[in-house]
Amino acid sequence: MKAIHFSQKNIFRNTSLALFAAVTLASCSTMATSKSKVGTSQANITNTQWTLADNVKGNKPTLVIEGSKITGNGGCNNYFAELMLDPTVGNFSTKNIGATKKACPNMSEESNYFSTLSAATKYVVNGNTLELYKDNLLLLKFTKL
Repeated sequence: MKAIHFSQKNIFRNTSLALFAAVTLASCSTMATSKSKVGTSQANITNTQWTLADNVKGNKPTLVIEGSKITGNGGCNNYFAELMLDPTVGNFSTKNIGATKKACPNMSEESNYFSTLSAATKYVVNGNTLELYKDNLLLLKFTKL
């Protein structure tokens, strides 16, 4: 009787592993659509405005792209930075991010947003969605305003 119980346990475990693998592969295939576009020609996003797609406490960060600079709100403070953008290969990088100095309850989230924004090296535009990547790793996702 124990051998049958052990065998059923293995069947359940193998079925669970197979199901987990199938779900993982399915999710990877949907993520691959954007990743496959990283490093390719993209729409020019100069003179566009975006809001962070993720749910955050407080105000959602915004991103305003104006020529070779970006501005916006990090959730508490207004910020500004220099932008290097090359739509022909989807390059996106910022430097010299500066911000106002208001104190707010969500300062750690804003600090993480600024750090993540400064780490971006690539961008992909999918309709009304802007995705910022560090190489092939998705960092931030925005929705067009």
